[in-house]
Amino acid sequence: DRAHQSEVRRSRLTTEDVEGGIIGSSSAMQSVFKSIGQVAASEVTVMITGESGTGKELIARAIYKNSLRAHLPYIAVNCAAIPENLIESELFGHEKGSFTGATTQRIGKFELCDGGTIFLDEIGDMALSTQTKILRALQEGEIQRVGSSATIRVNVRMIAATNKRLEAMVEDKTFREDLYYRLNVVRIKLPPLRERGEDVPQLIDFVLKRLALESKANAKSISPEALALLSKYNW
Repeated sequence: DRAHQSEVRRSRLTTEDVEGGIIGSSSAMQSVFKSIGQVAASEVTVMITGESGTGKELIARAIYKNSLRAHLPYIAVNCAAIPENLIESELFGHEKGSFTGATTQRIGKFELCDGGTIFLDEIGDMALSTQTKILRALQEGEIQRVGSSATIRVNVRMIAATNKRLEAMVEDKTFREDLYYRLNVVRIKLPPLRERGEDVPQLIDFVLKRLALESKANAKSISPEALALLSKYNW
């Protein structure tokens, strides 16, 4: 049953996802693992927050891998890496001739991801006009390609992430309040490494093993002095 499936997925978090790079036995990370287990098997929209480098995409992938949509597409989009004038085409597609340079029809990420999970990273960098279309996709399950009036039905599970304070952006009217509440159904906050220093030795061990596999390096340990320095570093 669903409860059993959820429990099985939760138990996998210490094996498959650790292999994927989610490392940590600290209480802060155990809380994150618990949250992943609680939300993975549901259809709920998840907001992942945390500083750059804390591993937000790893958490999104863990949710996807342990979800009921794990056999369906997963697409990650870094909203900050796409120019504002191209983001809507990237997400929703466009028709041939809809703008200068649109020489062919393009299928957007939402359409390609139909049935699966879409991860919108750095969603706080998205323009208000695009936010409106994201809201429609969430509320109505509908999108329109740029240059088209035809409505396309899509069924995607959305996971969003940001390193910005969206609450402040809502107050400043730079982020839609209604979209904020739609995205922030469940929030998973990732702690920076400086707040979970006890995980540093485990992370170093993981990195050493991965380096050994990738470069055939023989380094299997780290000196106590180097470990002490890394543990004190203000990550």
